[in-house]
Amino acid sequence: MESTRSYLINGDIWRDTGGNIIHAHGGHILFWNGEYYWYGENRTENRYVSVYASKDLMNWEFRRDVLTTASKCMEHRVKTNLSLITEKGKKINIERPKVVYNKKTGKFVMWMHVENGVDYSLAACGIAISDTPDGEFTYLGAFNPFGYMSRDCTLFVDDDDTAYFISASRDNADLHMYRLTDDYLNVDELVKKLWQGEYREAPAVVKREGIYYMFSSYCTGWAPNQCKYATADKIDGFWSTLTKIGDETTYRTQPAFFLTVVNTGNIYYFSDRWNGKDYDDSRYVVLPLRFGDCGKPILDYQETVTIS
Repeated sequence: MESTRSYLINGDIWRDTGGNIIHAHGGHILFWNGEYYWYGENRTENRYVSVYASKDLMNWEFRRDVLTTASKCMEHRVKTNLSLITEKGKKINIERPKVVYNKKTGKFVMWMHVENGVDYSLAACGIAISDTPDGEFTYLGAFNPFGYMSRDCTLFVDDDDTAYFISASRDNADLHMYRLTDDYLNVDELVKKLWQGEYREAPAVVKREGIYYMFSSYCTGWAPNQCKYATADKIDGFWSTLTKIGDETTYRTQPAFFLTVVNTGNIYYFSDRWNGKDYDDSRYVVLPLRFGDCGKPILDYQETVTIS
């Protein structure tokens, strides 16, 4: 059994309360009924997405593999690819799963990047749903939103419960922002095409004091690069030009998501330290996001972190 942790060592192997390695890469954390649920990629055996739960954000209990090759599939719209394995019986690729709760339907909704398991030519987004945060999700299939390519992605729910899906498009040259339907199960409108020709991926969005911040990385495969951010007063309005943050490799990380801690408002940058030679040995780095004059975000490195 893993002993109770009072701090996290960035870049170290993180284990759950059962002593097993945490597989939650490219993931997302959802707060629900007093617990935090951490979803992420798990490429071991027949798994796609696993979820862990915690009340203190430091010690994580494995709950379930919420999406696997054997998960239930359900047709939701026409001409949607419902395959969770290839025609040759091999795994597809599912990356960057993000989960949010829909108040209208009472469903937990997952959006993700889906590829064919051979190359990155499919460039689709996928959707899955569940009645509970740690139940097995039902896969609703993959598609190309309005016919566009869709790769690295994130989900963001605004204060008015409007949800936005943001993903890399046009062979990663642009970031597309879609407003979702009120059930979060389809795109309703392509509201922005951001930073044309800048080749941004791994988007992550957080809102603080009425200002939206979006972090993203450049496209360098498994190798890290310097993260850049932009700001906006309205999420579907004008976004600023990109500004560097962190060091030249963002401390050897790539953005996964931001976590705003309930009650405190403290914001943390969750990221992946990828191992391109051994994906399953990729690590995690969590850093507090500070803000200076005029709301300028500041990201400094520290070897250990205690999430308050």
